[in-house]
Amino acid sequence: MTSGIKEMYDEQGYVIVPGLVTPEHFTSLRKACERVITKTRSGVWPHRRTVGRQFPPYGNDNPDSWGVQHVMHPDLGEPIFAEWYTSEGLLAAAMELLQCKEDELQMELFNLLINPLHHDFALRWHRDDVKEDATADEEVQALSAWKYGIFDSALYEDSCLYIVPGSHRVPRTAEQRTLSITQDPPKNPLDMPGAVQVTLRPGETVFYNSNLLHCATYDSKKPRCTLHACIGDVRGGSTRARNVLQHGLQWMTEDNFSSQLSERGRKMVLHLVAMQKGAEEQALGYSLNNRLSSLIL
Repeated sequence: MTSGIKEMYDEQGYVIVPGLVTPEHFTSLRKACERVITKTRSGVWPHRRTVGRQFPPYGNDNPDSWGVQHVMHPDLGEPIFAEWYTSEGLLAAAMELLQCKEDELQMELFNLLINPLHHDFALRWHRDDVKEDATADEEVQALSAWKYGIFDSALYEDSCLYIVPGSHRVPRTAEQRTLSITQDPPKNPLDMPGAVQVTLRPGETVFYNSNLLHCATYDSKKPRCTLHACIGDVRGGSTRARNVLQHGLQWMTEDNFSSQLSERGRKMVLHLVAMQKGAEEQALGYSLNNRLSSLIL
């Protein structure tokens, strides 16, 4: 199932893999997502991505939401998320892409991307841990240090993501810089040179390098329910700390979380705890500038 994905991932910066959401997981995940979305939209679950805020911290400026944070949190009571996050197929794909062993895998983020109810919304062109005003030399340095990625697994058809294949390996061109240095999302993402729209069918997963230039659009009239997560490995060290820990993961160090995990999951979270401890003396801050978006479509 995962044969050959490494070559495309390295060359293009992304790869689509079918079948990682198995039929036995698919229905359970969709039902669990429906429950946590209801809790989020009703205000019962406060950890969410807020319309108008593109990146952490998300604040509480708008009652409309485009994402649910921390779906593995024990207070949500949905163990299916941790079960799937540590499933054989998903971890096999992660190990193939990271070229690591299972005991080197590090548990990190697991969130949920959803459609807002009252506003169309969009994210600007960005790389996940490189400032939009970075110089070409700063980009080269950042691209060489950060080699990991994230993944989206769609439970409904999803065409929200736009990427520039191959951009994870090179600094932006002058035209790409002009279109990505702004804080505002694009009116038409395909105006970006080299951009393509990624479409996932239900059950498909796209892995993409966090250094890819990418953006996203959120249609309030089209249901979205896409699992959004990342898995790292211990070799990443402190290079991953800011981008991961900016989401507020202290709860993952607590016993009531680790006690609900499988043995495999407990080993993975221990690496995250070690990374958190190693970063305690650092002022990590946030990866990207995050003023209130001036464009709600």
